[in-house]
Amino acid sequence: MPPRWPRQPDRNDPAYRRLDDRMNFAMHVAIFAASNSGLWFFQNLQAQEWPWATWVTLGWGIGLLGHGLFIFAIARYTKSSS
Repeated sequence: MPPRWPRQPDRNDPAYRRLDDRMNFAMHVAIFAASNSGLWFFQNLQAQEWPWATWVTLGWGIGLLGHGLFIFAIARYTKSSS
């Protein structure tokens, strides 16, 4: 069941932005896990190595780490003035 928001969703609401960013990060983690597990599964079925598979996983993993660092350590959710 999806999370319920007690009031009208508004991107200017700091609590809503924080929840939205964390849900986007969770989706990023899920897509990373599914894609990379599939990538490595199919590489193991092949007779030859895929040298680019390591670079795809490393690059995406570094991007995921940066995304998580921003969401959990850097981002400040204050009332935006718009």
